[in-house]
Amino acid sequence: MTSTKKLAAEAIGTAWLVIGGCGTAIFTGSAAAAALAFGLTVVTMAYASGPGSGCHRNPAVSIGLFMAKKFDGKDLGPYIAAQVVGAIAGAGILALIVKTGHADATLGKFAANGVGAQSPEQYKLVACLLTEVLMTFFFLFIILGATSPKAPPGFAPLAIGLGLTLVHLISIPITNTSVNPARSLSQAIFAGGDYIKHIWVFILAPAAGAAAAGFAYQQLKEE
Repeated sequence: MTSTKKLAAEAIGTAWLVIGGCGTAIFTGSAAAAALAFGLTVVTMAYASGPGSGCHRNPAVSIGLFMAKKFDGKDLGPYIAAQVVGAIAGAGILALIVKTGHADATLGKFAANGVGAQSPEQYKLVACLLTEVLMTFFFLFIILGATSPKAPPGFAPLAIGLGLTLVHLISIPITNTSVNPARSLSQAIFAGGDYIKHIWVFILAPAAGAAAAGFAYQQLKEE
């Protein structure tokens, strides 16, 4: 797969993650359904296009793989840019559906991530930072282990999708679950207000957790 096609696959896959995961949260209002939906977007798109692009769909995943020396640094910037573009496109589609669905429709929270008053259960900043770092760390560790040459072939998408579902089940009450800066930025752009003000939390914390996981995996892996 050429570089252009890989970036297109990243953008499309990230749009699908936002439409499937955030869309389920917006239209059903169910945290459990949203957690499952995020996992399903990863599983379905990984089988559809994973072998070509790597199916990152998340800047934190790209950073973690780079730190684990499983991803070329020259591709890091383009991948992240494609993921952000795809996420914003997915959020734009959701916003269009919401706004054209009813005459008096408003976007409201728009499945955005938040801290304090914007946290689903009003968790404070430190708890939200810690949650996002830890959840991203473990998510990346699952990805790195599941995609190892020593792992059973063909099961990586299932392990990763189930891992992402579990991450959401744990952390939706705390931050509405980011572990993905592109997904957070796309929703915050449309939700506005304090969701934009606190977007740095959902960029820095997942990036830090992913980088730590990549470094730790590189140190612990068997030669």
